[in-house]
Amino acid sequence: MSSTLRDVLPIAAVLLGFQLLVLRRPLANLKHIIVGFVYVLIGLCLFLVGLEEAIFPLGEVMARQLTDPQFLYQSAQALTGAVDWRAYGWVYVFAFAIGFATTVAEPALIAVGIKAERVSGGAISAFGLRIAVAIGVAVGVTIGCYRIVSGTDLWMYIMAAYMVVIVQTMFAPKMIIPLSYDSGGVTTSTVTVPLLAALGLGLASTIPGRSPMIDGFGLIAFASVFPIIAVMGYAQITRAVQKRNQARQGGK
Repeated sequence: MSSTLRDVLPIAAVLLGFQLLVLRRPLANLKHIIVGFVYVLIGLCLFLVGLEEAIFPLGEVMARQLTDPQFLYQSAQALTGAVDWRAYGWVYVFAFAIGFATTVAEPALIAVGIKAERVSGGAISAFGLRIAVAIGVAVGVTIGCYRIVSGTDLWMYIMAAYMVVIVQTMFAPKMIIPLSYDSGGVTTSTVTVPLLAALGLGLASTIPGRSPMIDGFGLIAFASVFPIIAVMGYAQITRAVQKRNQARQGGK
């Protein structure tokens, strides 16, 4: 509790400082603010305890079980220390599933989707945005797990992904570009980050020749850039379909 309070106090100090010293206005509903602050402290404490006691151990256990030689191979090939990326099929399936599921349940993404649908007057679907972002995260996490298994360099994947983002930005509808970039940011939040960090560290710890420090991190970077690609791709496909339908109607 004390460490959480120490982490939250700077935020409270900034808000109170601007309210009282810059705006020079009293706090409205002071009682509600104090009660809410206490709820925040309790929630953060419980969340951190849950990470340490459940999420991180669960991710490491799942990674260790999925990379167990007895599970991956039915022969003595696993005992030689050679890593065959094709043998880790269930790891990729799990990575895709966990990336998709955690993103769909991400509170920050839900909030952004609702706001986007409201501001756009329904032109942007909150549910469609969540699905597009979730698919992007799932694909990114899967590729990130392949990178850990294969032992290839992180920079090649990130550079290639951002090159795709730059090209898409030149051709995507202007309305969707800022939202797509924000969508990449909101995926790295309370639900997604702990599980992906645990999965990456657990995977790198169990694969021969991999370093948890060098190879264990990086999945979150994949979960940030690939949703941008997915959202802009979703918008580009939607626009192409609309143009084709309009052309068909015009031809009639």
